[in-house]
Amino acid sequence: MGQIIWIASYPKSGNTWTRAFLHNLFRDPKTSFNINDMTLLTANEAANAHYRDLDPRSWEEWSNEDVAAMRPRAQAILAASRPHTIFAKTHLAVLHLRGHPTINMNVTAAAVYLIRNPLDVTVSFADHQGLTIDQQIEVLNLKNYETPNGPTLVNEPMGTWSQHVESWTARPNPGLHVMRYEDMLVNPVKSFGSLVKFLRLDTPRSRIERAVKNSSFKVLRKQEELHGFSERTVAQKNFFRSGKSGQWKDVLTDEQVAKVCEAHHDQMARFGYLPEGY
Repeated sequence: MGQIIWIASYPKSGNTWTRAFLHNLFRDPKTSFNINDMTLLTANEAANAHYRDLDPRSWEEWSNEDVAAMRPRAQAILAASRPHTIFAKTHLAVLHLRGHPTINMNVTAAAVYLIRNPLDVTVSFADHQGLTIDQQIEVLNLKNYETPNGPTLVNEPMGTWSQHVESWTARPNPGLHVMRYEDMLVNPVKSFGSLVKFLRLDTPRSRIERAVKNSSFKVLRKQEELHGFSERTVAQKNFFRSGKSGQWKDVLTDEQVAKVCEAHHDQMARFGYLPEGY
């Protein structure tokens, strides 16, 4: 039976970029891999299609308790759906809620955790959800925050940004690989090369460079313009909006920066995200 390698992150932290890289790395197409076909290699754990076989009722009838009870079994079914290891996207924090784990460790082979400065996450996630910056900061700081069930995705417990980060990274182990979004921007070949090494793949540098080129922000943004992107929300003009770091400096007020830094001081300090003076 196969097992899952999680591509895990708080939203808007490089998950889609990483999955695009992996598709281009494994498929090695002459041109960039179609972003709307990424489920061919990397499943979305939250897709409610994984849960329907366990409870055929309409998603509107599923309670958060129902989803919590189904989740370990749904993940086991997902792992068993391939004879080999499967990559799966998740925005879940590693928690134990309503008597059940959010991540089924019995079918987990490893995890890649993507992290991004929460000040930039605030700007990008607000655009993604159609919220004001102040509303998004409330979400970022909301203990035990979880998304609702919807027509395509089940409820996802995420917690605060700090809860999420700590739940995945507080206990380093050989099966966990952490990647900072900012490092991916500065030197994508080095960052993704370290991911390839973590996955124990014997891949020529030229193929890594080609996959990096075919999954660049510019290429992915062009694909979205030409074909659309299934993960774009109705609130967004573009899913691939900026792809930069430090945008918070031009968007957030001093008061908004303080709210984020005060709420997430320890985890921001761990990963070098605290602005001077905090």
